[in-house]
Amino acid sequence: MSACTPLIRIKDVAREFTLGTTTVQALRGVTADVARGSFQFVLGPSGSGKSTLLYLLGALDQPSRGSIEVDGRQIEKMTLSEKDQFRRNEVGFIFQSFNLLGNLTALDNVLVPFLPVGVKPGLRRQAEELLDRVGLDNRKRHRPHELSGGEQQRVAIARALLKQPQLVLADEPTGELDHSTGGEVIGCLRNLNTDHGTTVVLVTHDESYIESGDQVLRLRDGKIVDQQQA
Repeated sequence: MSACTPLIRIKDVAREFTLGTTTVQALRGVTADVARGSFQFVLGPSGSGKSTLLYLLGALDQPSRGSIEVDGRQIEKMTLSEKDQFRRNEVGFIFQSFNLLGNLTALDNVLVPFLPVGVKPGLRRQAEELLDRVGLDNRKRHRPHELSGGEQQRVAIARALLKQPQLVLADEPTGELDHSTGGEVIGCLRNLNTDHGTTVVLVTHDESYIESGDQVLRLRDGKIVDQQQA
């Protein structure tokens, strides 16, 4: 694929949920491209469809209508096995809840996705280097309850990056952090984007983290109301 080819193409995507006798339209015909190697913000008020869109991009959910292509492959046409491989090998997920295991050290939490198949020495060294890169060189043996919220989020970032994904999907990764710590977390993601060309799609309600050159998509009531470069 050419570097100028969008990594993600979203075409007329709708997502409806049925709650009892009520149909909730989370997304209503969203069409957009996400450029390869871009830092893409998805903004909007609560209930605008931001997280729903992110889950669809990560093959964690299925659209009710429309199509989503990632690197030329339509996600909704993938088999369950193909989706599992896509999530495991190509996408790094970072959620507002850190999803760390309390009985494991920071290092082992980074390695969690690989524990079922065994961790080779080389992979452990990579995990240690990632923790160094996100500023946790002295916290590798600490367990989650011994880490601050910002430190826990950095562990989650290192875990997402260990697979060297082409795409990182971050859902309100600074939502539980103070602004200064949140800025450090965003900085880790920017370094990944700059140094490795990783495409980052970040859902947030905080516009203060946006910088010149970032891509910005705004949602309201499940529809795109604006898409531009900052």
